[in-house]
Amino acid sequence: MPSAAAVVVIGGGAAAGTIIASADPALPERSAAQLLVDLQNAKVDGLSGTIVQSSDLGLPQIAGLTDDASSQLGLASLVAGSNTARVWYAGEDKARIALLGTQGETDVIRNGPDVWFWQSQESAATHLKVPAGAERKKPEALPSGIPSSPQEAADAALAAIDDTTAVTTTGAAKVADRDAYELVLSPKAQQSLIGQVRLAVDAEKHIPLRVDVYAKNATSPAFRVAFQQISFDTPDAQQFVFNPPPGTKVTEANSGQIEKDIEKSAQKHTPAEVEKAKGEGVKVIGEGWASVVTATLPKTDAADGEKPAQVEGLLGALPEASGSWGKGRIFAGSLFSVLLTDDGRVFAGAVAPETLYEAAAKK
Repeated sequence: MPSAAAVVVIGGGAAAGTIIASADPALPERSAAQLLVDLQNAKVDGLSGTIVQSSDLGLPQIAGLTDDASSQLGLASLVAGSNTARVWYAGEDKARIALLGTQGETDVIRNGPDVWFWQSQESAATHLKVPAGAERKKPEALPSGIPSSPQEAADAALAAIDDTTAVTTTGAAKVADRDAYELVLSPKAQQSLIGQVRLAVDAEKHIPLRVDVYAKNATSPAFRVAFQQISFDTPDAQQFVFNPPPGTKVTEANSGQIEKDIEKSAQKHTPAEVEKAKGEGVKVIGEGWASVVTATLPKTDAADGEKPAQVEGLLGALPEASGSWGKGRIFAGSLFSVLLTDDGRVFAGAVAPETLYEAAAKK
């Protein structure tokens, strides 16, 4: 949910909050500021539905992102394609997310202290007992490629609200056969590749039903995550009971053992090795929607081994770039760009490559 600070920004006039949503005469008018308050106060006891995430990021076909291995991980569909998931929620300690893929189904299930991670294709399941008092609201540790929920996408967008964001409404919308208001976040920074982020907010329950991200001057979203179908009836308790199918390899784990394994692994490395692995850490250049995230990648040498052939092939497929900052490879799409320099630096942001080059030249 949006922070109180976001609502204060709207109320303080840093972003436009005076436009009223009233396209549908059946819905009462709501201002942008009122919709933000609605989002902040929203609470549902239960829901179930189908979520579809689709992407068309305008990226070139790159070997390594479209091969069989990457397709199984869902990486290709994140670039251009879609993912479908089923969700069930009945409180903070009862939730289930199921990714439905062509290769099988992957589930994360929370039922009280029991957490299950199941992969049908591998016929494997991991069971974890959550210690009493541990805060874990709902399943989050999903593999790469699992679509985020509209709530998670909305949280990320709303966290970016500051005086560099214009906030308006466009009227009413219809999502999953439910009435909704549409809240629009528009970056003011000219360098940002993002033109708008549109949130469809359920008129009755006040939760986000759909999040669309548009590139500048685009008429269709480059990224969308939305409920295709939703019910606010509390799912039956049996939905959160997982019984491993016959033949499933079950691994028992516990949080205490995981912590011990992490500690044991850390003890195998000297402080110098740990610092080397960290690189120089992550830094942010600039502010708001035009900010650039940069870091120095961990160094490798002959003792460490060479980069995997798949990684080398992926980097080699990217266009070359050069400037006063040096040489490297550029990965550019409609919503973001990533610059990998030959000296081991990486720059990324929702900006055009030119902004990354400027940041690289200053570092």
